[in-house]
Amino acid sequence: MKQRWDIFCSVVDNFGDVGICWRLARQLTHEHELAVRLWVDDLASLARIAPDADLASAQQWLQGFEVCHWRQSFVGVEPADVVIEAFACELPGAYIAAMAALPQPPVWINLEYLSAENWVTGCHRLPSPHPRLPLLKHFFFPGFVPGTGGLLREQWLLPARNAFDDVAQLAFWQRLGVPARRAGELRISLFCYDCCAPLGDLLTAWAASTVPLCVLLPLPFPLRLRQQPIVDVIADFFGDVNSLSVGAVLQSGQLTARLIPFLEQGEYDKLLWACDINFVRGEDSFVRAQWAARPFIWHIYPQADNAHRVKLNAFLDLYTTGMPPDMAAAVRALWYGWNGWNDDGQIGNTWPAFAAHQAALTQHGEKWAGQLNRLGDLASNLVQFSQNRI
Repeated sequence: MKQRWDIFCSVVDNFGDVGICWRLARQLTHEHELAVRLWVDDLASLARIAPDADLASAQQWLQGFEVCHWRQSFVGVEPADVVIEAFACELPGAYIAAMAALPQPPVWINLEYLSAENWVTGCHRLPSPHPRLPLLKHFFFPGFVPGTGGLLREQWLLPARNAFDDVAQLAFWQRLGVPARRAGELRISLFCYDCCAPLGDLLTAWAASTVPLCVLLPLPFPLRLRQQPIVDVIADFFGDVNSLSVGAVLQSGQLTARLIPFLEQGEYDKLLWACDINFVRGEDSFVRAQWAARPFIWHIYPQADNAHRVKLNAFLDLYTTGMPPDMAAAVRALWYGWNGWNDDGQIGNTWPAFAAHQAALTQHGEKWAGQLNRLGDLASNLVQFSQNRI
């Protein structure tokens, strides 16, 4: 009989947390032959990356595993052998009581948020006894260094990326309705939060570029259903409100902006591979950008008391290790500006220096991905950890 795993996901970041949980459930099912049940409290966010999801269904099978709508009542739900509490979400009280009532309690893992901070290695795999019940929970931290759980990476990912040659790339662009590159053109994917990012300043810098730029902007929500500040900025910049829809092509100076549909995860991976530079956000696209081995800029999820700034600096300290000082300075300047931390509030003057290092940053990205690969992958590390406790 297959070992049973439950993954609980409470959606906070729309696509980051559910994206991670979706990839994890799929990898545990396909590569480790486990019986996985994914509990999600926001099926609408899941449906953006899993178009086959039925928003009205309390229980459904997708890609070989069970997806359940996480609602209030958990009476009568039998706990799995391994329980993943993703990103410190709180399990239902009835489910915890059911775990405690079993002759052998499940392996209970709190899968934490990704961080490069130094304290993570000291907390990874630490046990936490329940204050009242005979249950033990372990903290499991993804990470970038030995002594952490590594990052999500399917077995097929890097071979597929390496096989994504010019022919495959051309076919990908044709599926999106994007023409072949112009001579010397840089292609950039843009995925960011509605708040904070100084997009208008960056669009101005791109329009004044010395080389042609094509920016691909996936639209997470239909424009008629939700007003998006990012799209409003684009409309103001290009002075074209009426034509803003999927398939729109906007032009200013050296900049061409193309609005493309929101992509399911496999196609989004290809977008990252096909572009020269990627702007990403949250955790899921942040991780996939690193496996893409392209220069990237991270829009980190804002937190109270600027806790996210500490996390971003901790990552940059690792990521820029070994870079020439001028390249490291260019990376920090653009990342800080994109997250709203430049002293002068301007980001446009940080773009040329970053773009000038594009080729060297691509080489650095290959080395960085190889370094991460040596840590093993998060799903396999979770399986190994749980097997030792069952």
